[in-house]
Amino acid sequence: MRRTNHKSNFKKQPIINLDRLEKEFFSRHDPELLPILKKAVIGIAGAGGLGSNVAVSLARVGVGKLIIADMDRVCPSNLNRQYYFLDQIGKVKVYALRENLQRINPFSIYKVHHVRVTPENIKELFSEAEIMVEAFDLAEEKSMLINTWLSLFPDRPIVAASGLSGFGKNNKIRTRKLGQLYLCGDEESEPTDRISPMAPRVAIVANMQANLVLELLFRNRKGR
Repeated sequence: MRRTNHKSNFKKQPIINLDRLEKEFFSRHDPELLPILKKAVIGIAGAGGLGSNVAVSLARVGVGKLIIADMDRVCPSNLNRQYYFLDQIGKVKVYALRENLQRINPFSIYKVHHVRVTPENIKELFSEAEIMVEAFDLAEEKSMLINTWLSLFPDRPIVAASGLSGFGKNNKIRTRKLGQLYLCGDEESEPTDRISPMAPRVAIVANMQANLVLELLFRNRKGR
């Protein structure tokens, strides 16, 4: 009987120095902005095209804590614009997204909730968040979150999206400020049977939201 040499099949995994890795991970970040980012807590309502891409960008820059809530599971059609993979189909979105974020940046905290966001639970879910990111698909959900957030936390910004379906028309995508509400998008391109959200525009608007979050964090902490 032939014996298998298990030792010859075993590859020793390299030992990772997490402190060194963290230092190198953030080595090219603005040294004035990085401490602000590491202390920040950002809420994201929705983990679809907008939410998953916003979360990835904020994780890459080193936001200290992300709180993400969504009730859906990953389905095949999500893969055309959302930050998930084939082997995650069927998984709860917030759990799958947390896995992906931890693979990108293990130095931040990702608090996720597999739940529908309602007016009754927004305060419980996101009370720690200093800025809220609205990342819902439906207009009524967007309106509910915006109105409830501004009622509960009138001094905390909410960064929302409106108008990101289709493709092209880069010159129409903008940011508009309405008090503590910030709207990113063209505010007119809504989904229809023939016009659906597509990866480039979704990612553009999601990254506009993430970029604005950084600006607001820096401005609020520095009193600018």
